[in-house]
Amino acid sequence: MEGSRESAGRTPHSGVVKRRSKSQSYRRSIRTCFGVASGLGLTPALTARRMNTSRKVPRSQNITEKVKPEHLELLVKTEWQLSYVTPLYQFRHTQLKNYSRQLSAFIAAEKQQGLAVEVGKPQNTFKVSFSELQGLAETSNDPEAVLIQIQSKPMFARQEDPLKTVWSGWLSCINGNPEYLQSLPKDFTCLPLFCSKGAESLSSVVKSWLQRTFDCCFGPLDINQITLQWLAALWTNCHMETNIQNLKMIWTLPVEPPLKVTYTVNSDDALDLWRSTRESSAEKSKEAEDEVCIDFSEVTRFMQGLMSHFYRHFRVDLSAGELNQVSSALGSAKVNGKIKISSSRYLISIVSLLTECALLKMPI
Repeated sequence: MEGSRESAGRTPHSGVVKRRSKSQSYRRSIRTCFGVASGLGLTPALTARRMNTSRKVPRSQNITEKVKPEHLELLVKTEWQLSYVTPLYQFRHTQLKNYSRQLSAFIAAEKQQGLAVEVGKPQNTFKVSFSELQGLAETSNDPEAVLIQIQSKPMFARQEDPLKTVWSGWLSCINGNPEYLQSLPKDFTCLPLFCSKGAESLSSVVKSWLQRTFDCCFGPLDINQITLQWLAALWTNCHMETNIQNLKMIWTLPVEPPLKVTYTVNSDDALDLWRSTRESSAEKSKEAEDEVCIDFSEVTRFMQGLMSHFYRHFRVDLSAGELNQVSSALGSAKVNGKIKISSSRYLISIVSLLTECALLKMPI
């Protein structure tokens, strides 16, 4: 978990960089992050939750009318690094302009002290913008997503040269667990999924400012084996509506030296296997059929079918290794927490799954 130390803390207000003392709310959030005590009124049932074993079939959604084109262009076909973030204390969507000025001042202060590593060519200014990513929230419990962008101009650029975006990030909560979200006190805003693109040095500075300003904690959000298997099955199911071209998986086998295996399956063949798995599922209840749900037992059998097919042809047991990456025409996901969503029509479904992963990863 990425914690923050409060030594010489600097929280800008109205462009002035000041020291910040440790408030009671800060101490409460820190205790919460380390599981010593919870100020959020959570129950053991919530903290012990596990990933859903059943979820609705992803459906193609046209969100172009709800989400601004420039936002969709940024979100789609960009590889994002994932993190989780605990609830933000006293975060207000109405204060985004103030947050833009404060983070700009914070970055400038960090740069002067040599704490922010330069990005590419030498920079002389940083302009930060916070804005709402409207149109992504699915339920009344979901807060609006927030986009953060940092722009800069090279030191020797001409005056008329435009600023260039050097870092982007967004916070979101799509189809978050309603019981958990409703349990939060009104002063806390839950945007558990943090996606970033750009220099790690700037990511660290942004996280540091968010931690000090909103008493939250960040941590890496890896995409584990179960989530990768879910994505493989969900993307294959999408082939009924959208051509996924191929289902590609990369495995690592525990031999010396480690063996990387790339397994590419024709989309039609993958769909045939998936359909046969669904049709032969004896565990499916009538209620699940009515809601058009997918059970993880079906995902497991689908993956076992793929591995058995590979073993018959190459005598290599993929179950002895680890699944590191899954990709299709709809996107790609890597075990190290990097994801790319290539189709806006399935963005909501994928981010909903990632929101669930982020909520489960939080240490509260």
